[in-house]
Amino acid sequence: MADSVYRVTELIGTSSQSWEAAARIAVETAARTLRDLRVAEVVEQDMTLENGKVTSYRVKLNVSFKYEGAPTTKARKKR
Repeated sequence: MADSVYRVTELIGTSSQSWEAAARIAVETAARTLRDLRVAEVVEQDMTLENGKVTSYRVKLNVSFKYEGAPTTKARKKR
C-alpha cells in the first residue's frame, strides 16, 4: 500500500427535516467539489427553535478525503 495523506475539513449541514438529512445534505454538497471522500464523523448536533418548536436541525461534521497536493520532486523528475 502506498503512503497516503488525508485532509480533514469541517462541514455544517442544515435541514428542516432531521439530523440525518442535514448530514446527508452536507456530504452530498461537499462531494460536488471534493473527490474521494472517506469518512464523515458527526461532531455536534443542535436545533434552532421558534416559539418552542423545532425549525431546523444542524449537524457539524468532520469529513476526510485523500489529499492530492502538488507532485513531489521525485515524481516530477520521472516526467
